[in-house]
Formats: sequence, structure tokens, C-alpha cells
Amino acid sequence: MSSGAGTVVCVTGATGYIASCLINFLLLRRYTVRATVRDPNNLKKVQHLLKLDGANERLQLYKADLLLEGSFDSVIHGCHGVFHTASPVPASNVQDPQAELIDPALKGTLNVLKSCAKSPSVKRVVLTSSMCAVLYNGRPHSPEVVVDETWFSDTEFCRELKYFYSISKTLAEDAAWKFAKENDIDMVSINPTMVEGPFLQSELNTSVYRILSLVNGAQTFPNASSGWVNVKDVAEAHIKAYEIPSASGRYCLVERVAHYAEIVKILRDLYPTIQLPDKCADDKPYMPIYQVSKEKAKSLGIEFTPLEVTLKETVECLKEKNFISF
Repeated sequence: MSSGAGTVVCVTGATGYIASCLINFLLLRRYTVRATVRDPNNLKKVQHLLKLDGANERLQLYKADLLLEGSFDSVIHGCHGVFHTASPVPASNVQDPQAELIDPALKGTLNVLKSCAKSPSVKRVVLTSSMCAVLYNGRPHSPEVVVDETWFSDTEFCRELKYFYSISKTLAEDAAWKFAKENDIDMVSINPTMVEGPFLQSELNTSVYRILSLVNGAQTFPNASSGWVNVKDVAEAHIKAYEIPSASGRYCLVERVAHYAEIVKILRDLYPTIQLPDKCADDKPYMPIYQVSKEKAKSLGIEFTPLEVTLKETVECLKEKNFISF
């Protein structure tokens, strides 16, 4: 794949957590980046991108609408690679899952891919999917279970559990694979788990907020287990998935699966003086952990950042940006 100086790529959803880190890394590698946002004139949303090294010379912001077919045509035309990261993340009170999550994820992905199909310059598309499109299919999660890239979430199972974000990511990824195959698009998907680490944007994203709540006076921690991964590893995986010719299929990105009890313990070891929750939110047995295969991710050359380092980077960034003070 064409890479580095002189190579033009597109990143959708540019103000997002993963996308911002990805754009930073692309600029450092001397790519020219066309970044799509809802409103290029909203300085509060885009100023962190404009401040990046190389942004003056090699970052161009474009307005694009996920739900408007053809909105990405002119941006993608002439690009060698497309990183489609744009997808809505659920707020705490989703009123209309179809309109708020599913339609933008599904229709937006297809609209971006339709624009890619029109542009002969595009050599590869890297889709930001999620472990939410992998994990939830009724198969048991337990310490001896190893989840890998062959797993797909089942939308009916997710609907029963009201996992609407999982539905949106599963439907979008499934539709993307079908469209890519039918239109001979070289596509790779990146499926990260809960993403933490330093953030560039001014507004907190959902995953970092979960760590903020723990160190900011929460009385209890959730009875939940999750995979965890560093945002820098996720951005690096996107670039390697584009640059390495043999990259193909899906890549699960999980450094470790840990219960929130372990997250609290790590934070307590890192910051002994801060108040952290001592008890779980309920009295039920702890949700079990499981394993996620790292074989494919390591084939990209990804060396995962340890969870302890990731959590420290997250908290230090929260302090630096004045979300917490201790």
C-alpha cells in the first residue's frame, strides 16, 4: 500500500477519540489527511486537530453527513486509503435506538463505502468496528473460553438484552463485508474493546468517563467484566492494517479482560491516596472474565500496552485537562 509522505487518506468522524489519535499518528508519518466532521467551523470540536504537528500543511477538514448519500464522494475521490471511524456512541439515555444508533452506523457505513466504490484511487478501506460486533451471541463467557475473529454477535440475542450499540456495530460491519465483497473493495476491520488512554479531544468520551467516575467519588463499581485496550494501540493497528499488504479480515484488539474490581485495584495501587469505591454495585457473583485471542493482532506487529500503563495514562490525562485534581 502507498504510505507516508505524499499519500492522501481520508478519516471519517475525525473529532472522535480513536480518530483524533489516528490522525495525529498519520500526520506524524507525513500522510496528507482529509478529515470529515459535522461542522468544520465548530472550533470547540476541531481545535485539537488544528493544533496537531503537521496540521497546517497536511490536514484538511471537510463537512460530511453520514446519512446523506454522496456526501463523501468529493472527499474520498483521490484518496489512497479510507479509515471509516465515524459511528455514534450511545448516550446514557437512548430514546430511539434505530434513529440514534442503528441508522447512522449502518447507513453511514454503506454511504462511505459507496463513495469508495466510485473512486478508483482507493486501494484499501479500514473499518473501525468493535468487540461489540464479536462477543454477544449466547455462547458462554468463562475463563477457559477464547474469543477470536470468527465470532460474530447475534442481533436477535443483543435485542433481547437491549444491547443496541452492539446491534448497530454488528449490522454495520456485516453490511460492510457484504458490500465490500460485491464491489471488490479491499477492506479490513479493526474490532477494539473498551478503549482507554490519553485523549486529545476536549469533550470526554464514554469509555474514559467510566474511569473518571471511579476516581471521582463513585460509591460502587459495576459488576461487569470487559476487555481493555490503549487508544494508541488501536490507532497503530489501523495504520498497520492499511500499510501491510497481507492484512485481511478482522482484528480483535484486547490487551486484557478484567472485572471492574481489578480496575479499581490497579487504580488503588497507582494512586493510594485517592478515594475509590470499595464495593460492587450488587451482591451477585462477579461477572466472569474470558480470553480474547491476540494472534491476529500480533501478526500486524501490535505490542499491547499493559493495562496498568493505560490506566495511568488515562488518569494523568484527566488531571492534565482539569477533569480531576488530586
